[in-house]
Amino acid sequence: MLTLGGLAGLVAEHGDPSELPVAPLRIGDTTYDVTDSPVVMGCVNLSRDSTYRDSIAVSVGSAVRRARVMAAEGAVVIDIGAESSTAAAARVGADEQVAALVPVVEALVAEDIAVSVETYEPQVAAQTLRAGARMLNLTGTQHQDEMLDLVAEHDATVVLCYGGGANVREITDVRLDGDPVPELVDHFAARLEHARARGVERIVIDPGMGFYYGNLTDPMTRARHQARVLLSGFRLRALGVPVCNALPHAFDLFEEQFRGGEAFFAVWAVLGGTSLLRTHEVARVRPVVAAMRELVAAS
Repeated sequence: MLTLGGLAGLVAEHGDPSELPVAPLRIGDTTYDVTDSPVVMGCVNLSRDSTYRDSIAVSVGSAVRRARVMAAEGAVVIDIGAESSTAAAARVGADEQVAALVPVVEALVAEDIAVSVETYEPQVAAQTLRAGARMLNLTGTQHQDEMLDLVAEHDATVVLCYGGGANVREITDVRLDGDPVPELVDHFAARLEHARARGVERIVIDPGMGFYYGNLTDPMTRARHQARVLLSGFRLRALGVPVCNALPHAFDLFEEQFRGGEAFFAVWAVLGGTSLLRTHEVARVRPVVAAMRELVAAS
């Protein structure tokens, strides 16, 4: 797929990504032009069930320290969550999530670090937005109206994540046969219209490739599908809003060098027109983005 012929075929069939400009990414008081190059979102996990062990923070202090480092490495926003989305992870109640997340949000906001909170629980969204989070990484549709109203009330940014169930913990399948992009476009077009009708202006869409799916348990099938969606992501830019992608790390491909996996997939994502790269490995991914930007500018 990642060949000159393959790339030329994508452009021939679907057009040049440069002809599909997107709205700027706005987080808090800052605006980022992501038409030609993406920005980076760092990820800190407060759940011990996270499969990416190196991203886990076991205390408020640990989470704040990790976020500081990621911000210094070039992350424009830090995404934090208190419940893993993996199938085997324990469920974490809203009260427990609030207790874990709010102190971290408050500490980071005090240091002028932009915070995104990943949740599908209205109580968690309400408390963390009140504490100063500037982005809601919305991983469910069950309480969508209430969540969107909270985003509008706080003039925050929302990431609308693709999903077939009420929330990310409900295991669903993704389409593996044929072209997955038209279904994604239809899914997001309807949700974008609905979000705007409820007063939300700052919107990002995420195809959901970082989540667990029932028919993507084979590691190589999962990696191939993720790569395909990443490289075809520029077609979602027709919707006019920034596209976020969680970068895979594909342990079975990289084994003991898996920490370099997200930087590898960052190349696919940048070629595919991603606007916001969600990564556990900011120090490895941001130089890749910068290098690609410089090489394109010099060509």
